[in-house]
Parts: sequence; structure tokens; C-alpha cells
Amino acid sequence: MRSVGVEEELLLVDGESGEPRALATAVLAAASREAGGEDEVFEAELHRQQLEFATRPQTDMGELAEEIDRCRAEAARHAERLGATVAALATSPLPVSPSIGFGERHRWLAEHFGLTTQEQLTCGCHVHVSVESDEEGVAVLDRIRPWLAVLLALSSNSPFWQGQDSKYSSYRSRVWGRWPSAGPVEPFGSADRYHQQVREMIGTGALLDEGMIYFDARLSHSFPTVEVRVADVCLDSSTTVLLATLVRALVETASRQWKAGEPPPRHRVELLRLASWRSARSGLEDQLIHPLTMEPAPAEAVLRALFEHVRSALEDSNDTLAAQEALATLLKTGSGARIQRELMASTGDLRTMVTACARRTLGEK
Repeated sequence: MRSVGVEEELLLVDGESGEPRALATAVLAAASREAGGEDEVFEAELHRQQLEFATRPQTDMGELAEEIDRCRAEAARHAERLGATVAALATSPLPVSPSIGFGERHRWLAEHFGLTTQEQLTCGCHVHVSVESDEEGVAVLDRIRPWLAVLLALSSNSPFWQGQDSKYSSYRSRVWGRWPSAGPVEPFGSADRYHQQVREMIGTGALLDEGMIYFDARLSHSFPTVEVRVADVCLDSSTTVLLATLVRALVETASRQWKAGEPPPRHRVELLRLASWRSARSGLEDQLIHPLTMEPAPAEAVLRALFEHVRSALEDSNDTLAAQEALATLLKTGSGARIQRELMASTGDLRTMVTACARRTLGEK
């Protein structure tokens, strides 16, 4: 059974006004004191208005769900001591002037990328799935490429930007795409070619290091995993678990195809960029680009196609029923983007909407 780990980035917001708060340093200090230097799960991010946590590798999705909920609750508890809380929102709906972190790496990014760095107050969700080797990992990367845009649509949770409706479901992905190394890529063919490409990219001097390889999916430079980075942070933790379940099944399906000698899809990167844009624009509310035909299709049909594509892997990991139920719930309630817009329509106020989303982040609906 492949292990799965999840990294979630959360927005730190005022508990009453919903405004982003630059409190990451204080929250991290409080968490570190409590942990006593052991099993610290929280990390600083590019901006001081956000906080990241990473779960341990898990093979059971129920245990992964419990850990995600626990980490969200702990983050909120530490923030509450400072009059704040956390919200699983991929962008800030309210206007904000982000504060860059104090680290040397963050200062380098600010100096070299200017406004692009300043505007990157975005929160994503990264899913790590174990692989046996870099060769297997690259074979997986080459074969999951057409399906990554579907994961973006499933997770879409950033319709608002600087106080206004962006008209996108995932505006985070549009902002993130300003990094020169971000987005979909062509097939690599082998681990050697993957690593050569990474070396050549770093060799241009435009990127600081391997950590700036911001592909939609990549080999982790820290763990023996494939890291799928395309998703928004999800408002409801149940969507995060569904995302992780589908990513693991995608990795397993791709590995089986590779071992069976099946070649990867040859979709050009230009088509994949269009599919990504369509997913960012529509989310689950309109048509997507079908990964098998590269033609428009209803979002529900595309999600069902993804499910059928990985069904065998889901059955072997005993995740089929839970994934079916979670997918049905998602299609009924809609993505985080739809929920945000519905809350905004019912309250008429972005601040109230943000605080409602903060409660929902912790399972209160």
C-alpha cells in the first residue's frame, strides 16, 4: 500500500473581522514551545499571513482524515491565543498587503521576482505519494499529466481576490502561474532526463534551487515521493481526503501502466495549459476539458471519467465506497469556490463570509 502525506497552507485571519493577520512567527513560536522541539508539524511560508502543516505518511485514509482535522484544530488553537484563527481559503477574499517572511530565501525571492513575490499570498494543497524509485516516479509524472487539471477543478477554492470576485473558481492557480517554473510540463521519458531538465533550469540562474521547481507535479527533492502540487487548499477537509485518495489511485494506476509497457499520453503542453485554465475558470460549475479527448465535457462527466480511470486502484486499496460517497457529496454541495460565493450571496459581506469559512475549516457548518 502506497503511503500518502498532505501539506496544507492555511490563511491566518482575525477571528472577528476576517482580515489576514501577519502572525505566523508568533503562532510558530507558540506551537514550538508546546511541542518541545519534537514532532513539529507547522512551518513558515512565504508570507506571514499564512501557515503550513504537513501530515505524517499514512496508508489508511481514515487516519489521514483524523490527522488533517487535528492539525487544523491545533493551528486554530495556537492562533486563537493571538485573537486570530485559520481559514482554508486559497486566496484572501479581503484586500490585503502581504508581509514577506523574514527568512533569507524569502528575501531572495522578493528581490529577484518583485511584485510576483509580493502577490503570492496563496494557499495550496500538496499531496505526496510514495514511489519505489525516481524511474517509477517519472513514469508516473508522464502518465498523470492530463488528469492534473481535473484535480484543480475538484479543489477550486479561490474565487475572490483583493475584495472582488475574480470570475474564476481558482484564481490562486492564475497567480501561482506567474512563477516561471510553474505549470504543466512535457513528458520526460526517464529519471535521467528529468534530473537533467532540473539541473538545466537551475543553471539558468533564474531559479534559486531545486525547491523552485514548481511543476504541477514533480519528484519531491526531500522524500521518495511524487508530489502533486496543482490543487487549491480545500475548504472542507473531506475534500482534501478525496483529493489525496484520487492522487494515490492515479499514481498507482500510472505505475501499473508503466509496468505493463503502456506509453504515456502525448498531449502537448499547450493543450494542458488550456485545460488548466478551463478548470481554474469553471471549477465544477461548467464544462471542463476531458483528459481523454481534449474536448469540452460537463464537469460531472469528467470527474466520473477520473473515477473510472482509477477504479481498479481504488478497489485494491479498499477506498472505492468512501471515494464514491465523497465525490457524490462534492458534486451536490459544490467546490469551495461555490460555497464561498453562496455565503457571500447570503450574507452580502466578505468579512462575514471569511469568518464563516474559518468555522467551516474546523468542521463547523
